Amino acid sequence: MISAVQPAGDTLGILAGAQFSDAFAITTHATALTAREATERMVGRSPRWVEILMRLRDMIVAPLGLKTATAARDADVDKVGFFPVLSETPQRMVLGFNDSHLDFRVVIDVAPVDTDQRVTATTIVLMHNWVGWTYITIIKPFHRMVVRSMLKQMQHTA
Repeated sequence: MISAVQPAGDTLGILAGAQFSDAFAITTHATALTAREATERMVGRSPRWVEILMRLRDMIVAPLGLKTATAARDADVDKVGFFPVLSETPQRMVLGFNDSHLDFRVVIDVAPVDTDQRVTATTIVLMHNWVGWTYITIIKPFHRMVVRSMLKQMQHTA
C-alpha cells in the first residue's frame, strides 16, 4: 500500500528555501535493495498514460524555453530515466535539475522495516518566479498520480 508521509526532516535541506515538498512510501518484500535499484525499478518503465503526459508536458513547455524530458534524456550525465543523478549512497539517491522557473529534487530513500524494505519518494521544489508557481499548481495533481504509479512499480518487481 502506498501512503502519503511527511518528508523526512533531513531531505528538506537538500534544496534550501524550497516552497513545496511531499513524500510517498511503500513497503516491499524486496530485501537488500539499494536506492539506485529502487529508483531504476520505479522509473525503468512508465505506464503509457505517464509517457503521454510527459510528451504533452514537453509540447507545452518547450515554446516557453523550459527544459524538456526529451532533452534531459539525451543529456550526457549519469541519470536514471531522464532524471540526472545529483548524489547517491546505497540508502539514498538524489535526482533533479535546475531550470529558469524552478529547481526540483526527487529523493529516493530505502530503509529496512522488519524483514521488508520501505521505499520513500520525496519531491522538493523551489519556485523562482510566477511561471514556476503556475507550473507547480497545474501539475501537482498529476505529479501525485505519477509518483504513486512509480512506487507501485515496486510491487511488481519485488
